Amino acid sequence: MNLVRSLRQFFTQRWHQSRRFRIGGWIALTVLSALLVAVPVVLSQQPVTLRLLMLAPDIPPYRVLVKAFEAENPGIRIQLDEGPNSANINEDLYTTSFLLGNSPYDLINMDVVWTPKFAAAGWLLDLTDQVSQQDLAGFSPQAVESGRYEKRLYRMPVRSDAGVLYYRKDLIENAGLQPPKTLDDLMSISKTLQDKKAARWGYLWQGRQYEGLITMFVEVLKGYGGFWIDPQSLDVGLDRPEAVRAAEFLRQTIAQGVSPPGVTTYVEEDTRRIFQAGDAVFLRNWPYAWELVNKEDSRIKGKVGIMPMVPASGQPVGGSCLGGWGVGIAKTTRHPKEALKAVKFLTSQAPQKAYILESGYVPSRRVLFNDPEIVAKYSHYPQLLKVVDQAVLRPSIAQYAQASDILQRYLSAALTNQQSPEQAMKAAAGETRRLLEAGKKS
Repeated sequence: MNLVRSLRQFFTQRWHQSRRFRIGGWIALTVLSALLVAVPVVLSQQPVTLRLLMLAPDIPPYRVLVKAFEAENPGIRIQLDEGPNSANINEDLYTTSFLLGNSPYDLINMDVVWTPKFAAAGWLLDLTDQVSQQDLAGFSPQAVESGRYEKRLYRMPVRSDAGVLYYRKDLIENAGLQPPKTLDDLMSISKTLQDKKAARWGYLWQGRQYEGLITMFVEVLKGYGGFWIDPQSLDVGLDRPEAVRAAEFLRQTIAQGVSPPGVTTYVEEDTRRIFQAGDAVFLRNWPYAWELVNKEDSRIKGKVGIMPMVPASGQPVGGSCLGGWGVGIAKTTRHPKEALKAVKFLTSQAPQKAYILESGYVPSRRVLFNDPEIVAKYSHYPQLLKVVDQAVLRPSIAQYAQASDILQRYLSAALTNQQSPEQAMKAAAGETRRLLEAGKKS
């Protein structure tokens, strides 16, 4: 404002010195003064930009959410930064940005298993007192729980995911059989149809030593009534009889020829291709496979049913491992109010509906599974709700990645006959307890 004052003095002097300058000088002074005064106002009205890093393939449908948000909030922009098509690499990029202490991201797009790590490190804003129970009521309880760490909320669900048991309903019906209710049924149906040469293999699952092995195993573990780690008490259940029986079941699927010997090297797409070729009765996979197995050129189009993973005999329900993505707020953001407004909008019902219709992802809000417009486009969603309702969570602990690595190694050893299931699970439990104990001391 000192510049404005100086200019006024200059033009006033010129006013007295020259009559010809009076009119033009006064106009110039008025216009220039107004412009200079307006500069800070204009700057203060520049839109706030919130940055969000995402996997590259997830960006196009997410733009539906962003466009709707920006239309209702013209003073806030969301910038989607394209990351690699790898969840692990995106997690590393977020982690590195936080460790360097200068993270450029305001909103954090998180897989379900990232929340405890990020929250324990102090990288996320606590949303517990910012989100009401009414805001959370429309979501699956397990989806909400996946955003908590030590009973505090750090992540809101955007889209869900859960393990699905696919089955050849045509083969089962033609043989006069019913879909399985237990794992024993699954084995029996598989063998019957294999004996009839209706399919080469009975049951396909992901057995390579990676996170997919864990997501598959926790479903079987739940089906036997067991557990991996209790996040509240930090009790470890891997060496209990239920966990040993779960590992033994998977080993027996190979030993009895129901699953192919190579299943211990398979990931999701390996199993999906074999199933889609018509060579198996059952497939454990994720919802994304539905669209692929029902493509026009698929050999099994219209011949597939879906259901939650079945339990062992004598157990009430099986489990479907919960996956999915949600959004949280970086503790380092300079725009916490705007970021919270974005989180609430991105996870609200109307924008979510448009997002699901565009993307075909599994909804996070329960009402959308039976929404007429969504069901008209994705007829299997009501069945998916049954799957999501049986969702089982991987343990919400800060050392999740290390705990997963331990279980992957020992479970793989059991499935490839390097150790017995009992030896492997006992060793996994011992190493996991040491990991958790070390975490208590640090």
